[in-house]
This record gives sequence, structure tokens and C-alpha cells, in this order.
Amino acid sequence: MPPRQDLLSRLDRGSAKLENALNLVAAIAIVGVMFFGVAQILSRVLSNLAHDLIPAVPPIAIYGYIDYVQFVAVLYAFLGIAYCQRQGGHIRMEIVLANLRGRVQWAVETLAVLLGIVVTVLLIYGTWDNFHNAWARGDSSMDINLPLWPAKLVVPLMLVVLLWRLLLQLWGYARLLRQPSATPIGVPLVEDAKKAAQREIDEALARLDAEAAARQDDKA
Repeated sequence: MPPRQDLLSRLDRGSAKLENALNLVAAIAIVGVMFFGVAQILSRVLSNLAHDLIPAVPPIAIYGYIDYVQFVAVLYAFLGIAYCQRQGGHIRMEIVLANLRGRVQWAVETLAVLLGIVVTVLLIYGTWDNFHNAWARGDSSMDINLPLWPAKLVVPLMLVVLLWRLLLQLWGYARLLRQPSATPIGVPLVEDAKKAAQREIDEALARLDAEAAARQDDKA
């Protein structure tokens, strides 16, 4: 493997580990919010039932519930953004890209990534300014005065991770633009409708096989 290709591959793998970890934290945040919401509902319902039976028991709710949920929302909204970019999961005109081939396809992808880099840099500037203002003014939430600057800091930091992923993809697409026959590295591959359908069928069959094997093990 040529040195530059090897470097791109190593940087891609290293970045993927960070993106996977951040995406895992985002998933944990979603599950945490779900359990937190269940706890809020149960506390309200059970305490109201107890209050109806024993008026001396006050209704109970988690104080600052909305503030906490809004604070955590930034985690599952932004921590997975670079992971999604790596997987090609953001909104794309794949119906068009799937019909392009060779240098034309890589040129369109390169242009799209360049556009994404420009937009991301502008967003980093704007969100960092938003964080700095929150830090300087001491912005806090309405109910429990939760400091808002940590949540606002997450946004520009995750956009920096996204920018790094976009730069790696720009490198990958530029390499393919120069050598269309090279093996793609660090870029998402576009599937046509037939390949996507076949992949989904294979994944569904694999799940069915795994469930059948699990049932056989339970019977044994």
C-alpha cells in the first residue's frame, strides 16, 4: 500500500474509533432520556394515586425535568453527526449519485464535500460565538438555573469532529478523482436500489437465522 494511501487508511480507522465512541454515548443518552421520562411519568401517576387515597401525600414530580432533558438533547443530536457522515447517512441525492460513474461521480462527491466543509466552518464560527456569549453572560435554564454553556460547547466541538471527517473524505474523493480505479478509502459508497434491497434481505435473513438458532438452544 502506498504511503499516502496507508496514512489515509490509518487516519480513517483512528477517526472511526472516536466517532463510534461518540455515537455510543449518543445512544446511551437516548436510552437515559427514555428511562428518565418513564420515571417522570411513574412518579406523577403513582403520587397522584397516593394523593387521591391519602390527601396528605403530595404529588411528586422530578424537579427540573424539562431542563435536564433539554440539556441532554444536545448529546444525541450532535455526538453522532460525524459517524452519520462517515456512513453516508445524511440526506443525499443517492438516486442521482447511483447513476454516475467514474470521475463524474467522484467530482460531484468532491464538490458536495467542499460545500459541506464551507458550511461546517461557518457553523463552527457561529456556534462557538454562541457558546462564548453563554459563558460570558452565565446563561442558565429557566427552572433550575442549569448552566447552559456546557451544552452549547458540545455543538462546536462535534462540528470540529465533523469537519475532520469531511477533510478525510475530501482527501479520499480527490484520490479517486485522480485514480478512479483505486480502492475507495474513507468515503461512503453509494448503493443502487437493487444492492440496497439485497443487503436488507440478507440482513433480515441473518436475523431470522439467529433467532431460529436461539430458539433451538432454548429447547435444548
